[in-house]
Amino acid sequence: PIGRMLIVYAHQSSGSFNAAAKDAAVDVLTDQSCTVEVSDLYAIKFKATATAEDITGDVKNADHFRYAEETKLAWEEEKLCADITEEQRKLTQADLIIFQDKKAMLSFTTGSQESMFSADGINGDMNVTLWPLQNGILHYCGFQVLAPQIFWAPSHVPSEARITMLTGWRTRLHGVLEEKPLSFTPSDCFDGEKGFQLKPEVHEKHAAKEYGLTVGIHLGKALPGRAKNCKGLSASISVLQSDSALCCQL
Repeated sequence: PIGRMLIVYAHQSSGSFNAAAKDAAVDVLTDQSCTVEVSDLYAIKFKATATAEDITGDVKNADHFRYAEETKLAWEEEKLCADITEEQRKLTQADLIIFQDKKAMLSFTTGSQESMFSADGINGDMNVTLWPLQNGILHYCGFQVLAPQIFWAPSHVPSEARITMLTGWRTRLHGVLEEKPLSFTPSDCFDGEKGFQLKPEVHEKHAAKEYGLTVGIHLGKALPGRAKNCKGLSASISVLQSDSALCCQL
């Protein structure tokens, strides 16, 4: 078997296109002899807000509660609440996460058509929209980030088009573990003694190039790999992966 797969699923309706995409992932990955686990966040009534309730027992400083410090201490003392501990267990055991040195991928639907998420569209470039998620959360936490799986406006297209979307998703999943992750600027390209600014030699190396380093580190140039990224986004949004697997379905 390939390994353990985790799908983090967040949608209210079992009749939604998101549910169909989740079911397709379960079917395809199971057919590849993977062990697939689904975290249905609505079904388990998972609490997304970050509060002192995430800690069992007393906190260190109730008068000035600092979530990051308190939950770090609670993790060290095994005092995090049961729902968080259970989801952490799933993440630790997973080989692929469709939400990991694990790989990770985002998979979601939009309410607007693809052209509205272009550089000239009313919603702006989808690459820019996803940058805080893919770089600031997934990459920052150590995931290898796969290109996203975006299903564009399924509620506004014919049923035949939705079937085509799901067929493409199933096809992609057959080879998802072999996909090359998205690239991000390595931390050693930045000078920690100067506010983590890009080092002069890195600037010089890319001065004559047409594109910037990444969506966020664009150096005032055109976004790198725009045509390729848009093509990938047309099919779906990214998936993260690791020694195990996780899928985040929004």
